[in-house]
Amino acid sequence: MEQSNRVVAVTGAAGYVGRRLLKSLEEGGDQRKLVAYDTNPLTFPVHNVAAYRQDVAEPIEATLRRHRATTLVHLAFNARPGRNRREIAAIRDSNLGMLKSVLDSCLRARVGHFIYVSSHTVYGPHPDNPIPLPDTAPLRPLPDFPYGYDKFLSEQMIQEFGEQHPDLKITVLRACVVLGPNADDPISQAFFRPVLMGVLDYNPPLQFLYEDDLARVIGIIIRQELPGVFNVAGEGVVFYKELARIIKSKLINLPAVLAYPFVQLTWDLGIQRDSVASGLDLVRYPIVLDSGRLRQVTGYKFWHTSLETLTSFANSCLLVKEDN
Repeated sequence: MEQSNRVVAVTGAAGYVGRRLLKSLEEGGDQRKLVAYDTNPLTFPVHNVAAYRQDVAEPIEATLRRHRATTLVHLAFNARPGRNRREIAAIRDSNLGMLKSVLDSCLRARVGHFIYVSSHTVYGPHPDNPIPLPDTAPLRPLPDFPYGYDKFLSEQMIQEFGEQHPDLKITVLRACVVLGPNADDPISQAFFRPVLMGVLDYNPPLQFLYEDDLARVIGIIIRQELPGVFNVAGEGVVFYKELARIIKSKLINLPAVLAYPFVQLTWDLGIQRDSVASGLDLVRYPIVLDSGRLRQVTGYKFWHTSLETLTSFANSCLLVKEDN
C-alpha cells in the first residue's frame, strides 16, 4: 500500500493517548488523512483531520467509507471505576458495546487494519508471575478489578472477531502504565496522590511507558501493517518505594491482613475512589512486561526509560501544583 493512500481513523481521539497519537501522526505525515471520533471536541490544532463528535457505540461505517479509511486505532474506553455492581456492569456493557460497534463498522467499511491498545493488567497480578512476562503468557485478570477485566473481555471479543474475519489485520498492544508531562487520565492521576498505600515487606518493580513512545510505536505498526499481539513497556523498572519518593508521596506500609481491609473500607466509605482492596495486588505482585518481540519485529528503540517517564510526569505535576 502506498503511504499517500493511507487514511487513519482514531476513536477516543480527544483523550490523553488519542491527542498524543494524532499529533505524532500529523507530524510524521505518512498518511493521506486522519479521521477522529470522540464525544468531546478536539482541544488542539490538527490540520489534516476530519473530526466527528459522536459516540462510537453508534455505527461509524458511513464516515469510514466516505474517507476510505484503511486503518483504525481504537482508543475509546471508559476507565472510570464503578462504585457498585450496577455501575461496573454499565461501564463494561458500554466498553464492549463500543468495541463491537467499531469492529462491525470496520468490517462493513472494509477497513484493512484494526489496532487495539490493551493493558498489562490482562495478565493479572499473581505471586507466580514470571519476570518478565512474554506476550505469550496466559491472561489471568482479576475479576474484581474492572479495568483489567474489561480489557481482557475486549481482547476475547477481538480474537473471536479476527477468527471469523481473517482478512482483517488485527494488532493488540498490551501497554504498561502510560505517563508523561501531558498525562491527565484516571490511571495516571491515581499515581499522583499525597499518600500511597503499600504492603509490608513488598517493594515490587513497576514499568512506565512514555506517552510519545506509545504514539511512535502505533505509528510504526500502522506503517508496517503489522498484525499480532505485542507487549509495550519502557526500558528498566522503578521500584514502588522509589516511585513514592519521586512523586513526593507519603508511603504507608501495612501488613497484608490490615492493608486489604483498610483499602476496602476507604473505598466503601467513599474516602478514596481509585481502587478496591484487590488493587493492592498490583503494588504487591509485579507485572513486568517483556517487550523484546516488539523491538525485534519493529526495530524500535524506546526514547525514554521507565524512570525517565515517571520523572517527567512527576515534574509536570509538581509544576502545576506550584502554579496553583
